[in-house]
Amino acid sequence: MVASLTPLEDAITALLAKASPIDRTQVCHLDEALGKYLAEDIRSSVDVPPAANSAMDGYAIKCSEITPDGVYEVSDRIPAGQIGNQLAVGTVARIFTGAPIPPGADAVVMQENTEAVAGHDDQVKIKIVPSVSANIRPRGQDISQGTTILERGRKLGPQDLGLIASVGVAEVEVFKPLKIAIMSTGDELVEPAESLQAGQIYNSNRFVLAGLLKDLGMQVVDLGVIGDTQEATEEALRHGANGSDCIISTGGVSVGEEDYVRTVVEELGQLEIWRIAIKPGKPLAFGEVLGTPIFGLPGNPVSAFVGFLIIAQPYLLACQGGIETENEFYLGEADFDFMGGKRKEYLRVRAEVSRDRVLLKKFSEQGSGVMSSVSWANALAEVDVGQQVKSGDNLRYLPL
Repeated sequence: MVASLTPLEDAITALLAKASPIDRTQVCHLDEALGKYLAEDIRSSVDVPPAANSAMDGYAIKCSEITPDGVYEVSDRIPAGQIGNQLAVGTVARIFTGAPIPPGADAVVMQENTEAVAGHDDQVKIKIVPSVSANIRPRGQDISQGTTILERGRKLGPQDLGLIASVGVAEVEVFKPLKIAIMSTGDELVEPAESLQAGQIYNSNRFVLAGLLKDLGMQVVDLGVIGDTQEATEEALRHGANGSDCIISTGGVSVGEEDYVRTVVEELGQLEIWRIAIKPGKPLAFGEVLGTPIFGLPGNPVSAFVGFLIIAQPYLLACQGGIETENEFYLGEADFDFMGGKRKEYLRVRAEVSRDRVLLKKFSEQGSGVMSSVSWANALAEVDVGQQVKSGDNLRYLPL
């Protein structure tokens, strides 16, 4: 008897409920922190900027002492990184972007609103008098002392590293990368550069999976291609369960006589989810082998790709300690007609910005084995069960 399909939303909810963040952390320098996930909140111990400073090149003034088109003595010169003197009464100070505002000044006149005085290098004409506080960045304008600037679970991007550095922090505690064992099953698979024999195909899933995982900042343990025997499958799964945080296989989870992953999972552990109401990607399994979680993705390359992104990735991000685990969808306008079937479907589309809208263009061939559709597409468009899509309708799409 064939099991009924698990609704996609139920599968994702169940997986996230089972996800436990990794408890292994490490301290690393900012030079090595890119792409890692914070294991601590980052709080600033300083104000940024630490003192009021000039937002542009110009002249520091006290507004009440300056009149339009007046000529004034330049009593000081303050480059960035230096502290100026008390502003003398009735004078101005030459100041540069980022330099601290000198005591006694309450505004900065931008250089464009001044004029040099011929023959008098120590004088300047102030053509326009700004309002008090003009062109001054106040102390703590960006960050106040004690503020949490980044939260635990954040995946660190280049901009985050810059933010952390701006508050004087050089090292951060991060979660160690998850160690994910991957394996491809099937006697028909050979590696690129090998000669194809009759009935064989090149193993593309290995490179897709490894790339997706590395893009998430995770460590990949490649178990290689596993032959279609129960003994080889069991040996590989035992190996993968030893020291890995999760196993991901492609192929071997359908109902064919040569599909052994599901059988071995049930012998060495338990199968908790099998066959999900998603297209492509229905024959997807989740369970545990010797205490290690395992995803069994379909062997068809598009099914494996979609199944990973929609189902496996949120779970893995939660296990990695990430706080942004859910896929972020946007709205776009379909430029095609389509009739949804009995499963939620993810179409390979290209999202193109056209004036004030995003237009979704569908790849002509949507078969689960058409890998060129994934390479061509830059998004997946979501079509609900039984949804009739007309050109011009809004659809949710997931950028790739």
